[in-house]
Amino acid sequence: MEGMAGQKSSLVWAVNISAFLLVLLWTIPTLGLFVSSFRDRDQIASSGWWQSFSGSEQTGFVRTGTGDDAIQMDGLHVIEGNVLKGEQKLVAWGTGAREPARYQPGDTVEIEEGWQLTVRADGSYRLASRQPFEMRRGERIFTTTMAPPKFTTGNYERVLTAEGLGRAFMNTMTVTVPATVIPILIAAFAAYALAWMEFPGRALLTAAVVGLLVVPLQVALIPLLRLHNDIGIGKGYLGIWLAHTGFGLPLAIYLLRNYMVGLPREVIESARVDGATEFQIFRRIILPLSFPALASFAIFQFLWVWNDLLVATVFLGNTREQLVMTGVLRELMGSKGGEWEILATSAFISISVPLIVFFAMQKYLVRGLLAGSVKGG
Repeated sequence: MEGMAGQKSSLVWAVNISAFLLVLLWTIPTLGLFVSSFRDRDQIASSGWWQSFSGSEQTGFVRTGTGDDAIQMDGLHVIEGNVLKGEQKLVAWGTGAREPARYQPGDTVEIEEGWQLTVRADGSYRLASRQPFEMRRGERIFTTTMAPPKFTTGNYERVLTAEGLGRAFMNTMTVTVPATVIPILIAAFAAYALAWMEFPGRALLTAAVVGLLVVPLQVALIPLLRLHNDIGIGKGYLGIWLAHTGFGLPLAIYLLRNYMVGLPREVIESARVDGATEFQIFRRIILPLSFPALASFAIFQFLWVWNDLLVATVFLGNTREQLVMTGVLRELMGSKGGEWEILATSAFISISVPLIVFFAMQKYLVRGLLAGSVKGG
């Protein structure tokens, strides 16, 4: 007994540590997406999300005015302007791409014969010469600036309205919730029948369920879509609910049947002796005892359906009104690959719901893993 107790205690620790590491590996990049979703494009390009609260160093260049912008002052031709934008702070500046931070704010340098350039700490510059400027393009001033931390909700406003992610979020929820609940309900009844009810062909049905686990869903997509069109379902929510139910049922029945078959036989036989019907046994005994297994499968089914793109594309469509979140993310990655703030915001919205579900159901997932491991041992 001591050996069994020690083995179970070690198993509990191993499962809890594994679950903690899984949550940690998922949480860190999610936190990065969350912070990046409130930053603008320049900040994302210049520094990592972990530096978002300490300001970011940015490099760039501006051009001075041309000869047409010069004014005469104290016998000199002068061009004035400012190299800073917003609340930036000048750290260093230069006149060449190879040494963009060669000079300090306040330095005066001669960039050409007779041309004196001064850049002050407030970003204002002064280019002076005794001879008129004969240039069509302004001189480049390279700057190294420090931008203070800046956060904005504009990314969310743009993503949820202009980019159509708000509508896609509702479409995804409409697909995912029924496609998670329906397979669990059907699989729970089927698993109980295969585990505890005696009827001809039970072993054959169990073998058929196991055989369906190895059938790739890609093989069934087109035939199933043709069947939906022939019987009048077509493309829509009903069709995708049925498709996800059919693809998820074999694994659900297999997992729940293996869990239910390990429940105490004495409890079920006692209920039958007391006159309980099969439905009463299922509702009052099997379901409460099988809740960890049901919750574990619910997590896997929810995550699979939420992150699905292939089945949604085939059975729902590709129009703007029908796209799920993975479809919108695919379009954004193709058309807005350089707009990292939009991609980060969209990705965070897409991953936040599965993360909440995982955290909410984590304890039941651990219980299900522990129960399955103990029974397997």
